[in-house]
Amino acid sequence: MAASIRLGRRAVFIAFRAIKPNNLTVQNRLIFQNERQWTAGWTGSGFRHLFQSPSVCGLAPLKVQMPALSPTMEEGNLVKWLKKEGDEVAVGDALCEIETDKAVVVMESSDDGILAKILVQEGSRGVRLGTLIALMVSEGEDWKQVEIPALEPVTPTTAPPPATDHAPPLATTPSAPKQLRLSPAARHILDTHGLDPHLAKATGPRGLITKEDAVKLLNQSDERRPAPPAAAVAPPAPVTVSPPIAPSTCRPSFPPLSVPGKPGMPGTFTDIPASNVRRVIAQRLTQSKSTIPHAYASVDCDLGPVMKLRKQLATEDIKVSVNDFIIKAAAVSLREMPEVNVMWSGDGPQALDYIHISIAVATPRGLITPIIKDAANKGLQEIAATAKALAQKARDGKLLPEEYQGGSFCISNLGMFGISEFSAVINPPQACILAVGGTRTELRLAPQDPDGPVLHTQQLMTVTLSSDGRLVDDELASRFLEKFRTNLEHPQRASLP
Repeated sequence: MAASIRLGRRAVFIAFRAIKPNNLTVQNRLIFQNERQWTAGWTGSGFRHLFQSPSVCGLAPLKVQMPALSPTMEEGNLVKWLKKEGDEVAVGDALCEIETDKAVVVMESSDDGILAKILVQEGSRGVRLGTLIALMVSEGEDWKQVEIPALEPVTPTTAPPPATDHAPPLATTPSAPKQLRLSPAARHILDTHGLDPHLAKATGPRGLITKEDAVKLLNQSDERRPAPPAAAVAPPAPVTVSPPIAPSTCRPSFPPLSVPGKPGMPGTFTDIPASNVRRVIAQRLTQSKSTIPHAYASVDCDLGPVMKLRKQLATEDIKVSVNDFIIKAAAVSLREMPEVNVMWSGDGPQALDYIHISIAVATPRGLITPIIKDAANKGLQEIAATAKALAQKARDGKLLPEEYQGGSFCISNLGMFGISEFSAVINPPQACILAVGGTRTELRLAPQDPDGPVLHTQQLMTVTLSSDGRLVDDELASRFLEKFRTNLEHPQRASLP
């Protein structure tokens, strides 16, 4: 065994001596200079340098895959790369921005190295979890020599069909045209003009026939149909012209197209691509209204004491909003009534030992609910600062997953939009959501006055509690609203900064 190893090593050295040094690269010249060091042992540094050289084998890359940045995320959109090929990357550096089903999240690097190859470009949509999006190499290696691995998802899909060649009955591939996938707009166009959908060339994802494909097929059918003009020129043969004219009688006098910048024709529409956030909002709202028995209860609150206290705090240069008082009053009410601070899990009711208030924030991408954690133990000034920072991050799409996941109670305020009152949809698995309307001034009789009934003005606000009937029944919801109104109308009871 030892003799064979020595003979093999000697053959390698003889082969290297036969190579002219002028034809070698810089790295292999270093190998010749260190030839004496190799003879010291089989594991010499020069020998390792040879077989780790890119001229002998490619660099083994560090794979960067599409991560799961939220519990409900199944795919993401790659918004922007923050590094370019050849840039050095350290652990914790921002690599790219990914739009999840909640927000746009910055993906950080978990390795040190150099970004060698970007495989998924900016603007790519519907990138599945685990998809290879980039390659990195270790520090000190030539990133241009990186090995690009073969695409793994392609081989499993092409392998099964050849295995079925031995079975003649399974070769009935004509069943594939039966599984056509058409968009609503394409189906409407094809049905209206009596076109065969099998003639359309699908360009959409997963073989979907889009509206553009249907319009292209319609234009091609028009070009192939010169019969109507010929029929107008040749009146002696009206019988032969009638079959081609029959399909055209059901065709409208206007093309079913919506041209950008021009008013739409009657019966036309434009497809609007839905973002991941919009799709998830639609799924969760549908799930909430179809699986949660919503119960509603409303109460009017007097905001006079809150407005008075706001003016006092403003003189001390402490700026808080009415919404901050609402958040604080709701958190204190949940602490005093823990039976409302619950959520519905797969096994039934689950009591929560934390009070995290979710606040609904409208963004261009859709509605998102950042969380003010441990709101019952925070002061008004801290709640105001936290709410302002979270709302700005939500509008910029910079919220982290831990900043919008795990709330126990939700508040939605539309008072600033002039809405007097409304009912909100519960955000599962939470049990309640409080819908806050705008303030209004009303004249009311004083409760007790020695001079008799006296009219005075009140600033009232209507709040509506949507509760899960499986967890919070009508009686419990009524008691919670009474507790909330008491805490809001006596803000001194809440701990202030």
